[in-house]
Amino acid sequence: MTIERRRALIGVNAGIFLAHIGNFIWFPVLVASLGGTDSGFWAGVVMCMTYVGRLAATFFYEGVAARIGIRGAVFAGTATEAVALGLMGFGSGVVVYSVLALFIGLGSGTAFPGLKNVLVSYPDDERPKAFSTFQMSAQVGLFGGALAGGLLADVDLRTLFSVVFAIFIGFCLAASAFIPRDGFGQTPDRPAERAPLFSTAVFKGIEVRGATRYFLLSAVFWFLSIGFMVGIPLHMEEYASGWAPSAPFWITGLTVLVLQYPLFKFLIKHLRPGAVMALGLAGMVVAFTAFGAGRTAPWVVVGCLTVVLGEILFVPSFDIWVARKVPADRLAKAMGAMHFFRSAGNMIGSLLAGVLFDLSLSWDAPGANWYVAAVIAAACAFVCLFSRDENPAEERGVAAEERAEAPA
Repeated sequence: MTIERRRALIGVNAGIFLAHIGNFIWFPVLVASLGGTDSGFWAGVVMCMTYVGRLAATFFYEGVAARIGIRGAVFAGTATEAVALGLMGFGSGVVVYSVLALFIGLGSGTAFPGLKNVLVSYPDDERPKAFSTFQMSAQVGLFGGALAGGLLADVDLRTLFSVVFAIFIGFCLAASAFIPRDGFGQTPDRPAERAPLFSTAVFKGIEVRGATRYFLLSAVFWFLSIGFMVGIPLHMEEYASGWAPSAPFWITGLTVLVLQYPLFKFLIKHLRPGAVMALGLAGMVVAFTAFGAGRTAPWVVVGCLTVVLGEILFVPSFDIWVARKVPADRLAKAMGAMHFFRSAGNMIGSLLAGVLFDLSLSWDAPGANWYVAAVIAAACAFVCLFSRDENPAEERGVAAEERAEAPA
């Protein structure tokens, strides 16, 4: 790896590390605060707006990057996110928070693809290291942010968001100062002015023939995942208020850091991807059941130790699963579809997590929101377990080849 690519990798990793620290400081505290002063519904709305912004950013990221370069897109996106986060501390009311959350999502949806574009532009033999260190930096940042969020849980929101603003300014400077303007690929020959600023070309990747039903499965997984992220701070505020709202996330963050690579590496060698995905979802079933049945802090710990199996096992296995089911000439389109369905699952899940939490309280049925999630996760686990991993097109090709080679 050259000095330039090593420096860029340091900048990208430092940026994603700081971004995760900042995000996991503010959002558990804000969600718990809104759940206590307003309702779980409004807490979900605010978080949902960040994902609306992220999805909206996909329609103009390419045009922005074509005009100001990848580095400029990262800088502009991060600066937008930082300013919106800083204003969060000086605003009040769910309407103001929702509008600012939209700009947070727009900034994140512009900066994050830029960081990924830099890594994609690395040579083939350097990409595994680049992406693995990127993922590790994100997980360490998550863990650090959850710990810092616990320390800042009792400060006023103005102080909290001022700290987050400073962290995102550091993200802005660290990421944009070290990465090249257009990554390490060739500069596109097409003039920048020909690239439309707003494009709906992303919709072309939504339909990938028979694989769409698997992307729907992915959307449901992200629905469950964000449901945990929004629901658990509300849960802590109601049933375990003696703990910081971010406490579950340092438990999950540490568990992912310890188990991610050895556990997935072991299971994927011995089981097919669908079975590994089912195990990850089974862990989420156990976690959601524990949250609903126990509700106290010790049960939260039990649930946090098992809910991470979804991220550890489902996410990488799904990538392998899709690679086997989608023909090579449609994989690029599949990546666009995966992003769309993930964003859709996050938007719906963040909103419904707050609604289900409110309903469980109003119906005097504590934990009912988690039981609903457990049932959905169990259904998805059965789909994964009993679905075939092979690509039907490949099977037909192999069968035809065998018939052609068979003696008359």
